[in-house]
Amino acid sequence: MAVRRVRVILAVIAIWVLGSWYYSWHPPDSGLFHHPHGPGSRLPPDSAGSGALRWEKRPPRYPVEKFATLPTNKPTKRVPRVQATKPQETTADKDIRLRRLAAVEGSFKHSWDGYKKYAWGHDEIKPISGLHKDPFGGWAATLVDSLDSLWLLGMKEDFELAVGASEKIDFGTTELRDINIFETTIRYLGGFLAAFELSNKEYPGLLKKAIEVADLVMTAFDTPNHMPITRFPWQKYAKGESQTARSHVLLAEIGSLGLELTKLSQLTGDLQYYDAAQRIYDGLEKDQQKTTLPGLWPVVVDASKTSIKSTGDSFTLGGMSDSTYEYLGKQYLLLGGASNQPRKMYEGFIDVAKKHLLRRALNPDNIPLLFFGDARVVTTPSGEKQIVTSPIAQHLTCFTGGMVGMAAKIFERPADLDIAEQLTDGCVWSYNKTVSGIGPEIFHFIPCDPDTTKDDCQWSEERWTASMKKYWGQNTKGEALSDQQLNNIIETRRLPQGMVEVDDRRYILRPEAIESVFMMYRLTGDSKFMDKAWTMFEAVEKWTRSKHAAAALDDVTTSHPGQVDSMESFWLAETLKYFYLIFGDWELANLDEWVLNTEAHPLRRADA
Repeated sequence: MAVRRVRVILAVIAIWVLGSWYYSWHPPDSGLFHHPHGPGSRLPPDSAGSGALRWEKRPPRYPVEKFATLPTNKPTKRVPRVQATKPQETTADKDIRLRRLAAVEGSFKHSWDGYKKYAWGHDEIKPISGLHKDPFGGWAATLVDSLDSLWLLGMKEDFELAVGASEKIDFGTTELRDINIFETTIRYLGGFLAAFELSNKEYPGLLKKAIEVADLVMTAFDTPNHMPITRFPWQKYAKGESQTARSHVLLAEIGSLGLELTKLSQLTGDLQYYDAAQRIYDGLEKDQQKTTLPGLWPVVVDASKTSIKSTGDSFTLGGMSDSTYEYLGKQYLLLGGASNQPRKMYEGFIDVAKKHLLRRALNPDNIPLLFFGDARVVTTPSGEKQIVTSPIAQHLTCFTGGMVGMAAKIFERPADLDIAEQLTDGCVWSYNKTVSGIGPEIFHFIPCDPDTTKDDCQWSEERWTASMKKYWGQNTKGEALSDQQLNNIIETRRLPQGMVEVDDRRYILRPEAIESVFMMYRLTGDSKFMDKAWTMFEAVEKWTRSKHAAAALDDVTTSHPGQVDSMESFWLAETLKYFYLIFGDWELANLDEWVLNTEAHPLRRADA
């Protein structure tokens, strides 16, 4: 068996361990909910992990003297349009589109009905066993995350049922030791805000619950420097203990709170929420050109400093960093272009990312494909700093096609629209190249030289073989790998041509690939993106549909992927929503009126 270079395997293990902790950690089942749970049922007051202890908002220990105000400056010119002109369609094309739309709607209803029947009031349904689990506080994450989807799909009866149940959720207690402020913000706060605005503000209880969640989130900001504790030990707060922000914080968890908090200030006039978000943006802006790779922020930052200080040397647009970058253009839109800060920060990072992270990918179809990889700043034996790029593609990074495409329009960077399409096509290609038709979580691709004059990036069997030998190194005897040994690696590891390794073979119902397909369709109006979406949907629906809902998959490189008893709430909040919006009415969630948070919750733009 071939052995890899030590640095590569150590880097992959480190990323995998940290990513698994970030995205896959769940507290053990407490057994608390193993009983019939009716709509809107609440936890009893004494059910928290510490006897009768409950969270209640306290007077701030570190009050803010003066809140930042929402920008009211009118931009010198109107924000450029995001959405293309509505494409024309024939009667036959419309019939095909509506049949596809009905299939997506059927998939949504199947999973929603399973949740409603077997896991109502819990965070998630276990789609194979029909049981449930509560990794996000036990506050009915799937229910709240699905509110705006129900509205967009026209399921008003179910929407009102869910609204009524959500008004009875008790955010004053949880079995969790620490509350993930990022997840609570994007799923719960974002879910309530989007449902409130989409339903024309006709359900005031939704805004009330949004404020309730936001007040919980804001208690994590009650620190000496007003930076949040992103993994919030709520019981210590409830006991009145003082608290400080942590010195090691994941970038995505601190940099992805702005949209939701800003929107709540826009709706209520209470500036404490916007102030909290703006302090983070100000800190990130001050630090942006001081990192070891100026322009980009590392995966880990120090939130205990005033202001935020970067501490790491690993850089990515993927997991643990992703939505901080995503939110820059979206914050600009939410504010109606009234603040130039998000634009400056976006323009401050994107060209650095293009230079050091963006790589063309060699593939047997010779399709122009791009991926954002990862980078590390290392010190050479001579003491010089060197930037090492790793050609590793994450499903989580697939959102970048939509991000770059949207910014190409609103920030008038027309050349970047082609980059956005190639990024999107890279993720679509990763789906098309597996035998199951679904892209894996993480894989290594073959990078072409960034200089197009030096490398035409054209496929050949010789180049494929050389790339495999370079990646896999030598055999156990220290000898160069033979062609037979390479073929054995390819066969046993089921490697599609163009992927030298599949590091994580799962599909956990993620939305990022279809998110960019949706964005490119709305940005261009080109129907080819509808066809790509349909091919992806057919594969996803075929393999994930389970008895009670939709199940994650263990290995998409096999001809019959095994199902896993898990369905995260973003399946209904994001993945199926994007599929539905692609085949639905062109004006539904119009991108010149709405901006979608990282959980696909539409928030109305200030300039709409």
